[in-house]
Amino acid sequence: MAHAYTPGLRVTGHATVLKQRRLPIAGKVLVSQGCRVSAEDIVAHAELPGDVSAVNVVNQLGIAPGDLPGLMLKKEGDAVARGEVIAETRPLIKWFRAVSRSPIDGTIETISHVTGQVMIRTAPKPVDVRAYIDGTVVEVFPGEGVAVETTGALVQGILGIGGEVVGEIAVAGGGPKAVLEPNDLTAGLAGKIVVAGALITRAAFDRAAEIGVAALVCGGFHDLDLRDLLGYDLGVAITGHENIRPVLIITEGFGSIAMAAGTHKLLAAHAGRRASANGATQIRAGVLRPEIIIPAVGADDEAGAGASSARAKVPAASGLTVGSPVRIIREPGFGRLGSVKSLPPEARAVESEAKVRVVELEFSEGDTMIVPRANVEAIES
Repeated sequence: MAHAYTPGLRVTGHATVLKQRRLPIAGKVLVSQGCRVSAEDIVAHAELPGDVSAVNVVNQLGIAPGDLPGLMLKKEGDAVARGEVIAETRPLIKWFRAVSRSPIDGTIETISHVTGQVMIRTAPKPVDVRAYIDGTVVEVFPGEGVAVETTGALVQGILGIGGEVVGEIAVAGGGPKAVLEPNDLTAGLAGKIVVAGALITRAAFDRAAEIGVAALVCGGFHDLDLRDLLGYDLGVAITGHENIRPVLIITEGFGSIAMAAGTHKLLAAHAGRRASANGATQIRAGVLRPEIIIPAVGADDEAGAGASSARAKVPAASGLTVGSPVRIIREPGFGRLGSVKSLPPEARAVESEAKVRVVELEFSEGDTMIVPRANVEAIES
């Protein structure tokens, strides 16, 4: 029988991470292959055309479209300010003078003697793409962006909100089973990626925002607090666009759930190190996990020394095997961590009376449980 698909997330101290950094429109790449970059470095730049505003000058002046060119005070390509006169009539009696003013700051793009309208475009909007991680540019996509590679620790979470940030790893609270309270957060944590324990309260989140914490990493967060924070129900989990600081990364699930000991230990071991974090999550096609990436010391040299061979060392997700570490992702037993004790080949009836493939799990407490394979998530290390 073929392997059943088992979702997985990675928690490892040794990974090779490759990130493609692409512009949304054609632009200019600012770095070359082999360059070492910092997370904050701009690697590609483009300019998004500004918005266009149509001014119906002939209506405002009460003239025929063919008369417009002779009454314009500005020509195509000229810059104009909001409220500036762009066209006017010149009657013999000045009290009958009519004017047309620009509604925006911008540049006159077109003057139409057919429609009598003037198109004014606002200034282009710069679009910068940053490297996101400290590493080496291993590939350049002309006019689009680059691929940046680094080696180091990688921790993926279950759900996150907010986009990309960079900061030092710091640990707060009383360990992986503790609840983070507002008084656990001090002003010295400003700009840092703070690792907490089982739960971050809404009050603690607000305190972190007040201090200027870059990101919070926790085992759990109450779903009602998340709804209150966002102002809406999350629904289908496609996140990362929220303008929220600090970025929130949940490693285990909703409610108070102790952060996996291995995850907390790995992050705590890198306290004081620079890291990149991203809360973007997508749970459908093209699964995207929230993540914390901690480049190793000398990662630039390692990444540039042979990118293709280094990437080949990253294990791909595979089927479960005896001894594989897993997490239960549905009731009963939601959130429990264990390892695979056996993989019965035959389908078995479960509580719903459906016959499914199952896995026997063993826990550190010594007990065992049989659950459907679809109810577990592999922890890849």
